[in-house]
Amino acid sequence: LENFIDPDIPATWRAMETLYDSGKARAIGVCNFSTKKLSDLLDIARVPPAVDQVECHPSWQQNKLRSFCKSKGVHLSGYSPLGSPGTTWIKSEVLTNPILATVAEKLGKTPAQVALRWGLQKGHSVLPKSTNEARIKENIDVFGWSIPDDLFAKFSEIEQARLIRWLSPVHHTSGPYRSLE
Repeated sequence: LENFIDPDIPATWRAMETLYDSGKARAIGVCNFSTKKLSDLLDIARVPPAVDQVECHPSWQQNKLRSFCKSKGVHLSGYSPLGSPGTTWIKSEVLTNPILATVAEKLGKTPAQVALRWGLQKGHSVLPKSTNEARIKENIDVFGWSIPDDLFAKFSEIEQARLIRWLSPVHHTSGPYRSLE
């Protein structure tokens, strides 16, 4: 940890604003910013971030951050919207959650489709990834239907647990490591 340098977020953001002003970037944003870090940035930003990309799925819903982003006009984009299925070094139970499975069964959809649709109905973008052609096609089939309000309300009962752990809140920009819990 002694090799980590505290990032100078204000200076970095000013450089990004310069890129925005020059037209080299149509939008600028952040990744993994908490409500506090995003609030601090908004206090000094001339150009507010267009997006905050964070881990977001039914088992880590980010409700406080989502509300804050919405109130400030910052789009929330969710990575790992399916957890991290197929990853051997992380325990990912997003798609096996009993509530998600029940909703999927009632709608005749897969748990992955329901998790993605949940994110879209919450108002954020979802960034699923797969190398499997059948799953890619399945992941696209999340439009033209919705989760009814009564079933959607059940998602609030899901126990919340983030999958990705950071080395420390101060040095989060250095990269993620996955929890083996």
